[in-house]
Amino acid sequence: MIRYVLYTLLEVLNWLILARVILSWIPNMNNKVVEILYTVTEPVLEPIRRLLDRTMGNTGVMVDLSPIVAFLLIGLIQRLI
Repeated sequence: MIRYVLYTLLEVLNWLILARVILSWIPNMNNKVVEILYTVTEPVLEPIRRLLDRTMGNTGVMVDLSPIVAFLLIGLIQRLI
């Protein structure tokens, strides 16, 4: 039962991150839904972003790779469950 709940929460997090990525491509999307998405997903993405900055250094990459890494990590955790 606990496995199922944890797996489902991780799946929901995956969808929230995907929604955040898609909405980030739309200019001027400043509403309550976007704020909630950022509030929920930022605690997951920020540590990954810091780690990528530390390991990659200042390479001038203008693309945020943290969602991709988050998808990979969440998928790995789901497989381990």
